[in-house]
Amino acid sequence: MSAPAILSNSTLAAVAADIACPGYNRAQAQPGIVHLGLGAFHRAHQAVFVDDCLNSGEPGWGIIGASLRSRDTRDALGPQDGLYTLSIVDESGETLRVIGSILSSLVAPENPAALLDAMTEPGIRIVTITVTEKAYLRDASGDLDFSHPEIAWDLANPGQPRTVHGFLIEAIARRRAAGIAPFTVLSCDNLPANGATLRRLAVAFAMARDADLGGFVEREVAFPSSMVDRIVPATTDEDRDRVSQKLGARDAWPVTTEPFLQWVIEDDFPSGRPGWERFGVQMVKDVAPFEEMKLRLLNGSHSSIAYLGLLMNKPTVCDAFADPLIRQFVLRFWSEAIASLPADAGLDPAAYTAELAKRYDNPAIRHRTAQIANDGSQKLPQRVIAAALNRMEAGAPVGHLMLAPAAWLAAAEARGRELPAGHFTDPLDSALADIFTTHANAMEIADAAFDATGFAAGSPYRPELVRMTAGHLVSLRRNGAEATLKELFT
Repeated sequence: MSAPAILSNSTLAAVAADIACPGYNRAQAQPGIVHLGLGAFHRAHQAVFVDDCLNSGEPGWGIIGASLRSRDTRDALGPQDGLYTLSIVDESGETLRVIGSILSSLVAPENPAALLDAMTEPGIRIVTITVTEKAYLRDASGDLDFSHPEIAWDLANPGQPRTVHGFLIEAIARRRAAGIAPFTVLSCDNLPANGATLRRLAVAFAMARDADLGGFVEREVAFPSSMVDRIVPATTDEDRDRVSQKLGARDAWPVTTEPFLQWVIEDDFPSGRPGWERFGVQMVKDVAPFEEMKLRLLNGSHSSIAYLGLLMNKPTVCDAFADPLIRQFVLRFWSEAIASLPADAGLDPAAYTAELAKRYDNPAIRHRTAQIANDGSQKLPQRVIAAALNRMEAGAPVGHLMLAPAAWLAAAEARGRELPAGHFTDPLDSALADIFTTHANAMEIADAAFDATGFAAGSPYRPELVRMTAGHLVSLRRNGAEATLKELFT
């Protein structure tokens, strides 16, 4: 039997009849969005909403995707004309849909000029971004890290940028010189006030290039904030084989996700936008309350589950959340975190956490704890530390919240011993290795880690948070995670 043909424009007609495919003429679709950070999350989230808009008769909002580091996604999607399969799974089964909104894909390091050309096209009115927190290149104070070699490179070589900031500002400068209105820059990353944060960093970069350009970016370029939510585990070979068999065509890189899908966006798009709200996107004046709820309740508990799960040999979120001790911890974590949220913002945290519990219990989503554990030093400040500081100001307990940074340190220290070396990674791995080597005392480790990460920097509550972290770390190192959780509940 011959192998099935690869998924592409020419084989779409042969896809199984029960699978939804693009209902628009892809040849007539025009790019209106450039996306930086072409990974699985974008393909399971923003690209799906754009596909909905294209299907509804908005042909001017196709996506040009760009990877800023790896060529893997481009190499997988290129032969497929940008098509890929979205697999939505839960306990009831799997639903497949072919997504066609990514019209082409680029690899920035291979050809930065091609990406700059695409971003300078007049038809591009929005640039969306999904990158890691570390790609924002901030220093310990949260400002742009001008000592970073890639920032220095981009300032010296504006026509060959390597960073998000370099590409954005050079493209804006070229559009300005050509009399083309600037695009709107829409961050879709898990950062507090992600639009305002990116705006501040981009303006700083532009000012360092040229004060006049910096002033233009500050005055004329919109950076709305947004909040995104969907669990997207890494694609496995089993996923590829299963999806391809059902599809009737080979898909080199499908994405698997859950039914839940959320996007909240500040409605500030001077050059226009798709009609996202028709497909469930919440267009709001202020995204901050939604963002805080998601960061603290979903992302904070996710990180906690990841580190405790690793310490208790639970490979996935579903496995970890099924453990009665971890489940009880998460419920108590949520109780402390909910109390840190604004009470007058129209939020419904009880309903939100009930939905989260269902999502964590989904056995079809094999979201690896090791995947979630990456980059803890960058994630924990907004996911956990901010909530703890808010609670401390109110004189309220934070014992469950502060188990999260202790579990992060314990899991990081366990790599190469109880956990495989390199099981997860962190931008501060070198500093952490030095801390673990030079300090045996848990208090010294916690204090040095707070210094290295900037956790609670400048806060009068920092010493107490360090003390609590160290106390949890003593128990985790001496007694293990299971005994630590039992003790916490007594």
